[in-house]
Amino acid sequence: MKVRRKIVHRKRISWLLEQDIEVKLEVLKNQLDLSRMLINELLEDEVKEYTGVRYSHNKPHNGQYDRWGFNPGSVKLAGERLRMEVPRIYDHKNKASKPLTIYEKLKELPGIDEKLLKAVLLGLSTRDYEQVIKTMLDSFGVSHSSVSNAFIEQSRRLEAFESRDLSDYEFVGVFIDGKYLAKEQMIIVLGVTLQGDKIPLGFIQSATENSTCIKELLSSLINRGLRYEDGLLCVIDGSKGVYKAVKDVFDSSAVIQRCMWHKRENVLSYLNEIGQEHYRRRLNKAYGCDNYQEAKDQLQSIIRDLKAVNLSASRSLEEGLEETLSLHRLGLIDTFRRSFSTTNCIENLNSLVGKYLNKVKHWKSSHQRYRWIACGLLESEQRMRKIHNYKKLYILKEKIKQEVQNQKVSIKEVA
Repeated sequence: MKVRRKIVHRKRISWLLEQDIEVKLEVLKNQLDLSRMLINELLEDEVKEYTGVRYSHNKPHNGQYDRWGFNPGSVKLAGERLRMEVPRIYDHKNKASKPLTIYEKLKELPGIDEKLLKAVLLGLSTRDYEQVIKTMLDSFGVSHSSVSNAFIEQSRRLEAFESRDLSDYEFVGVFIDGKYLAKEQMIIVLGVTLQGDKIPLGFIQSATENSTCIKELLSSLINRGLRYEDGLLCVIDGSKGVYKAVKDVFDSSAVIQRCMWHKRENVLSYLNEIGQEHYRRRLNKAYGCDNYQEAKDQLQSIIRDLKAVNLSASRSLEEGLEETLSLHRLGLIDTFRRSFSTTNCIENLNSLVGKYLNKVKHWKSSHQRYRWIACGLLESEQRMRKIHNYKKLYILKEKIKQEVQNQKVSIKEVA
């Protein structure tokens, strides 16, 4: 097994420690790759002092510095010139790149001897990773305290993700969906703010989309400051577990929008090929209506016709029908069809996270999964665009508030 040099060009020691033993041994055969990883740790540590942790909204120095890609560079090791990609820092105040002082200090480092290589190999084989870091840094005469912190960055990012204060955000809606990630079922919650930003809120590992686990997840978000009393648009698929959890936790403050795509596909799954083609056209036409009553009348007509063709298909369409028309009822289907009528937003997020997780070929523990998924969600958060028509979200917010008030009045009247 060979590890291509290009793969490890920007990697750090923390990446190596996540790999299979075969990868570790292959890298250890090449002293230069191992040295490059350690140097990347040191450079990253200085970058964080100025710009903060990657993808974090908390910027030191009042946001004066930003990451600005990489420049080609090199350091000399054991008589050889080791090519590097040196991180750049942009100084907004002085409108210029800021040089890394550690890079200058690292240009003339001693080589790694055989004794050190054996010590590192022993540390990796016994999983004494902290000792690996200390041994390597001591050989360079560099303090290991700062790099030890960088080594556990992923764990800290998981802790930061799971404890992020949500009280500062004003959420209009949430998407909830289950996805097979890291070879396990993961339930993810994605929030949408009044400003149109998509914010991953939390996730759990669960064998199925059962209501008990999802209720705990949603309750934890409330404990972290998620405000929902004035109403939230909850976009979900047809999962009964997700539906029950949303109703149990948010109660009458939840305005549920069932995914039109999932509903249509569930109905069509009961039909033969000819029936699918016919009823797909009719369902698309019905859900494509902008008027609530017109859309509902067409769907009820489809239900009546399906009863003579396939009773299971008719029952599938009838179940939760009203909740597939929530945006129609609010009078905002034309404005927010693209954003909230389906679970596409969270499906796109799951796809981004999935690509990030593809870097790991072997999952060792649940904690590793949680760390990588948290990092994947935070990385994806920076890439996601605002909700379509986000400047009109204030209208949706007000409509949801009115809907929630009406629901509460109806409950009181029944009681």
